[in-house]
Amino acid sequence: MNKLQILTKGLVRENPTFVLLLGMCPTLGTTTSALNGLGMGAATLFVLTLSNIAVSLIKNLIPDKVRIPSFIVVIASFVTVVQLCMEAFMPDLYATLGVFIPLIVVNCIILGRAEAFASKNGVLDSALDGIGIGLGFTLSLTALGLVRELLGDGSAFGFKFIDGDGILLFVLAPGAFIALAYLMVIFKKLTAKVK
Repeated sequence: MNKLQILTKGLVRENPTFVLLLGMCPTLGTTTSALNGLGMGAATLFVLTLSNIAVSLIKNLIPDKVRIPSFIVVIASFVTVVQLCMEAFMPDLYATLGVFIPLIVVNCIILGRAEAFASKNGVLDSALDGIGIGLGFTLSLTALGLVRELLGDGSAFGFKFIDGDGILLFVLAPGAFIALAYLMVIFKKLTAKVK
């Protein structure tokens, strides 16, 4: 697999949200707006890329018996950096995302990529994989948040452009499931020829 394929596979062929159905808890829980989806996706992208690089660098030093716990310690270190930076520089977003930021540690996308890819490949390929999968996750969360925000509030990225109330259902949890299902169908139709 060449470098461009490693980078782009997370956008379409192995999109974590629309194809692999991974990370559903933050996907459904944080996408009440496009900005929330973008923030959660960017935090995950950062952790995923840096943890992939770190795991790729230390993979030969870790005994098999403690491989997974070691990966979790690496991931938790980067999550702590993200959490502290968000709390310091973006307190409103941090307050909105709440418990979902520390839960990045156990996000199956990050641990899965560390185990399935970074522990078996070089540093550059692992970094590209982290960026690609992270971008796919970020775009998915942002798109879902945008749809929910448009339909639920008549706004996009916090800018209200439709007077009145939106469809309350899309602000609530069931709206997340409905919007995700339709976006998955649209994604599948649009990418059927790309794969």
